[in-house]
Amino acid sequence: MSSSDNSGRIPASANARRAPLGNLTAGRISPMRSVPESIERPEYMFHDGPENVTASDIKDADTVERIRHAGRIAADALRVVGEAVRPGVTTDELDRIGHDFIVGAGAYPSCLGYMGYPKSLCTSINEVICHGIPDDRPLEDGDIVNVDITAFYEGVHGDTCAMFEVGNVDQESRLLSERTREAMMRGIRAVKPGREINVIGRVISVYAKRFDYGVVRDYTGHGVGEAFHSGLIIPHYDAAPLYDTVMEPGMVFTIEPMLTLGTVEWEQWDDDWTVVTADRSRTAQFEHTIVVTEDGADILTLPSNA
Repeated sequence: MSSSDNSGRIPASANARRAPLGNLTAGRISPMRSVPESIERPEYMFHDGPENVTASDIKDADTVERIRHAGRIAADALRVVGEAVRPGVTTDELDRIGHDFIVGAGAYPSCLGYMGYPKSLCTSINEVICHGIPDDRPLEDGDIVNVDITAFYEGVHGDTCAMFEVGNVDQESRLLSERTREAMMRGIRAVKPGREINVIGRVISVYAKRFDYGVVRDYTGHGVGEAFHSGLIIPHYDAAPLYDTVMEPGMVFTIEPMLTLGTVEWEQWDDDWTVVTADRSRTAQFEHTIVVTEDGADILTLPSNA
């Protein structure tokens, strides 16, 4: 007998399969990791404040291939980090693994030092929507964790993230993760030249609504390439008629929906980075960097073995 009804929703009586509310607290953060001087730094490492964005969101073929290379480094790092996820491992150790991989590939971990961020990747556990800082808290059986990795190589960034299960995860959390990945892929399939950017969020919202998931509005996808965040905004909710920029071949941006089991309202920890759901319900996120092609989208953050 199926444990869900025809809508795919889990009956409230199936308590053993329900996701618990979060109770995370901040752990200790280790010192920033070093990067060899021989590795090129992004421009924001040489001044205070936000990036200096000068490049167009529409890239030539050479730039797209450089972003693909950076994206492959990020995707391979994400795979290696994901293989280390298990109960008892700290997110600081995941950060070390990701940092060492990126640096070993001759790239710079884009998060490290970005607007003062102290680590090389983001690890967002359970109720953390985004920007969780790796620390000495061990992962626990039943957790879900998002790992967000960006690599800077040959003057461009490649940005990706994915969810990972820690040990035995409840069915509600597992479905949330699976469906968030599907929401991202549906958003990617909606990309076509001549369409407005807002169609991506419309498609994601329609899918998420089938399961009564919240769609986070205040954190979005973005243009990426020479800049980590170019200023182009990709909402994951139905924002029409706003965000009506028309997609063109060569345009590069991320699609990274964040779905929740409860509210989309959020709070930020005193570290000025970690964002959690206001009701402490669980949340999931997946992300790819894509380029608009003549007939759709090409994913630039696939691992080398894909």
